[in-house]
Amino acid sequence: MGNILVKQISKEFCNRRHVNRDNDHLCPHGDVIPVLNKIDLEIKEGEMACLLGPSGCGKSTLLRIIAGFDKQTSGSLTINGKAVDGPSSNNIFVFQHSGLLPWMTVWQNVELGLRHIKNPEGKNHVILEYIQMVELDGFEHHYPYQLSGGMQRRAELARALAVNPDILIMDEPFSGLDFLTHMKMREEVVNMHQFLEKTILMVTHDIDDALIMGDRVVVFSNRPSEIKVNRRLDFSHPRIFEKNPELQDIRDELFLMLGVSYGV
Repeated sequence: MGNILVKQISKEFCNRRHVNRDNDHLCPHGDVIPVLNKIDLEIKEGEMACLLGPSGCGKSTLLRIIAGFDKQTSGSLTINGKAVDGPSSNNIFVFQHSGLLPWMTVWQNVELGLRHIKNPEGKNHVILEYIQMVELDGFEHHYPYQLSGGMQRRAELARALAVNPDILIMDEPFSGLDFLTHMKMREEVVNMHQFLEKTILMVTHDIDDALIMGDRVVVFSNRPSEIKVNRRLDFSHPRIFEKNPELQDIRDELFLMLGVSYGV
């Protein structure tokens, strides 16, 4: 299961220019930076939801709250009906920048989350299954520095999926990739989502990524962020804008909403 329910979540950060770090619990009135403002959002089990919005609007902050790495200032958050009180192996986070451990091979990185499996044969079968799923067989014993950027991203996906999480949380997973690798990774994530049917929450700045990949697109306003658009995308895959006028209209609308008229 992987149902996420966000109710009236707000988040404020303390302005550290005016507050001594020794007083961690103190933040005088007027010295706060509001980031999220009463966010209501439900991501249903098995959905891929893509979050769009201006840089610095709090998209990644919301991801960290959902992952249990941060706490909201107010409001409530439940996953599968239970309040989130910290990180969980059921909710795996793929960070914006490479999170592979550089002193470990691809195999060892994928193995990290499987230390609870006592049967070596069973564990090796799981590791190999996910390495093959992301098409890295033959590179099992390579270190991250020996891999291209796209291969590193695929290794991170294999490590995240190997623990069989309910929810996969990704913060700009394609940042820093060249154009062709970006397109390939986008296709691979869509295919894996259709095959595994995991709940996926992804922050992106790429409108085309959101519309081509997502079952739901959520658009945030400038800070303090509110949700401007929360739209279900019931289009079959693969999605091609030129062959789908309705999807193209949504694309044009989102570009204008985010202030980029030349994208239309």
